[in-house]
Amino acid sequence: MASPTPSAGPAAAREDTAAAQHPGRRWLMLVLGTAAQTASFVFVYGVPYLVPTLRADDGLTLTQSGVLVACPTAGLLLTLVLWGAAADRYGERRVLAGGLGLMTLALLGALLVHGPVSWGAMFVAAGAAGASVSAASGRVVLGWFPAEQRGLAMGVRQTSTPLGMGLAALGVPPLAAGSGVLGALGFAAALTGAVTVLVALFVADPPRPASAARTGVRAANPYRDPRLWRTHGGSALMVWPQFTAGAFGLVFLTDVLHWSATDAGRLMAVGQLTGAVCRIGAGRWSDRVGSRLRPMRQLALVVGILSLCLAACALRPGWAAGVVLVLTCGLSASTNGLSFTQVAEVAGPDWAGRAMGVQNTGQNLTASLTPPVTGALITATGYAPAFVLAAVCALAATVVTPPEAR
Repeated sequence: MASPTPSAGPAAAREDTAAAQHPGRRWLMLVLGTAAQTASFVFVYGVPYLVPTLRADDGLTLTQSGVLVACPTAGLLLTLVLWGAAADRYGERRVLAGGLGLMTLALLGALLVHGPVSWGAMFVAAGAAGASVSAASGRVVLGWFPAEQRGLAMGVRQTSTPLGMGLAALGVPPLAAGSGVLGALGFAAALTGAVTVLVALFVADPPRPASAARTGVRAANPYRDPRLWRTHGGSALMVWPQFTAGAFGLVFLTDVLHWSATDAGRLMAVGQLTGAVCRIGAGRWSDRVGSRLRPMRQLALVVGILSLCLAACALRPGWAAGVVLVLTCGLSASTNGLSFTQVAEVAGPDWAGRAMGVQNTGQNLTASLTPPVTGALITATGYAPAFVLAAVCALAATVVTPPEAR
């Protein structure tokens, strides 16, 4: 029998009541929030698809390319909690529009420079501005959706990562092949600029219960609950297999299976679209069973097994490698929405922005470390040990992720 849908207590109940008063508007806000995050992620998580061009045209090694891939997520780490606190205080619309606008300016600046050092600086700046979207779009889901729909809604919102990666996988290789790195960066700048205008015109802050700042009643610190820390830890561990497959899947297909970059990009796009479907399915699953944590642990176990299968495929290449890679890309992304939903529900409306900022910081710290470490490991030992390390992280997540509270 399914247990009751998780709740963050009286504050969440007041927020659910407020959201229920606007049943139609919440879906528009979810679409706009998801579009904003998708646009930012086309750049932030699309840089890995520039690696073949960076190596061929600019002479970068795989390790150097991995460092450049990590620059946007490194920028995210600098400002995630600050953007989350700003969303808690000033609302989602200002943070979304302001951050996306700054990101667009940084990407335009990247068009005016050349070389790994200059690009790296601009990529860090663009990532720092794009952190605003991760904090504010999560608060949109918390504020506009009641608990019994929150897993599904957060799953939809989290499809922005695989959708952004998928758009990058389809667009960046041919753009980079035809126009170089600048062509791909121009595409990302145009996309974020267009979505900035839509957000500024149409996003509305969700209705909120009375906040601690207005009532003078201080909200309890949710970090007294160890489940919050363990959820952060388990979700951060799951980023390692996700980014191992996402960042090096294309290079694995070209180096080991000898696919063209365009064909490999198409398969990676299928993997990212699979990830989008898996995130929605996992969110709906969590709503039905009334649990975010149990599906997280079960999915982490499956991803660990798939990563071990991918390591075996690296040793004995064949047609199965593409299938396993697509499944790994899809399922490794499926727990992200569950972890963010859990964090938002435990933190409550007065802490949600900051808590999701901490959540994003842990995930993006792992994301920034994965490409250079994995790139160096692949250079030294090959792809199989790198996939084994990804499996170890996924299996460790099954232990770190907390059990259900009684």
